[in-house]
Amino acid sequence: MAIALTMFGLGVLLGFVGAGGSGFIIAILTVLFGVPIHTALGTSLAAMVFTTLSGAYSHFRQGNISVKTGLIVGGFGAVASFFGSKLAGLIPVQSMHWLTAGMLFLSAVILIVRLFMVQKITGNLRNASTNPLNSIRRAAFVGIITGLLSGTFGIGAAPFIQIGLLVIMGLTLKQSVGTTMLVILPIALAGGVGYYFEGFLDFGLLLEVVAGTMIGSYAGAKFTGLAPQPVLKSAMVITPIVAGAILLIK
Repeated sequence: MAIALTMFGLGVLLGFVGAGGSGFIIAILTVLFGVPIHTALGTSLAAMVFTTLSGAYSHFRQGNISVKTGLIVGGFGAVASFFGSKLAGLIPVQSMHWLTAGMLFLSAVILIVRLFMVQKITGNLRNASTNPLNSIRRAAFVGIITGLLSGTFGIGAAPFIQIGLLVIMGLTLKQSVGTTMLVILPIALAGGVGYYFEGFLDFGLLLEVVAGTMIGSYAGAKFTGLAPQPVLKSAMVITPIVAGAILLIK
């Protein structure tokens, strides 16, 4: 019950600032509740299947998803995520704390690019070759890299996926946001399955995390309109930084 209530409070915060928060979930589970980091990684990754499902459906209804691109990137990403979960099991616990924290700090850097510099980089490949084979190669590259990051470190990798869709696949900003939701689904599912077979997925813990964060996020999202845009953008960048810092306490 303590975990569910904590996840509810975290969900309210994440829903308010519009952040995914997988890194924060990992940090809170490991540092505050003493959950082994590999189990926290698997739980966080599996939880994203549920937390992104409604978002993906909503974006699909609004026409914000490039379905073909999302399926190709997500398909390659799922395979890479599964193997990433196997790789995670080989990394020592203390090293995993440092590596996951490092990935969260890097996520913050990517978010800065995504939020504050995206206008300068979008469209770089809009005029790239429309050759279907080249498009598949680029989609495979984005999927493999982001899937491997997600599976190995249990993070959503949303900033990395969005930048890949914007710069490498040439999608519009709106399409990149919506398509990222679709891409995360197979990546999170395959990664969660991988962690399950490695013995790092606790279904009771998963239920508490999903129930708490989903209800909390729904409530928190209703207050998003009250905050100025600069505050929301800054909060999105600060969130992974704080999560990474908490992980280093362990």
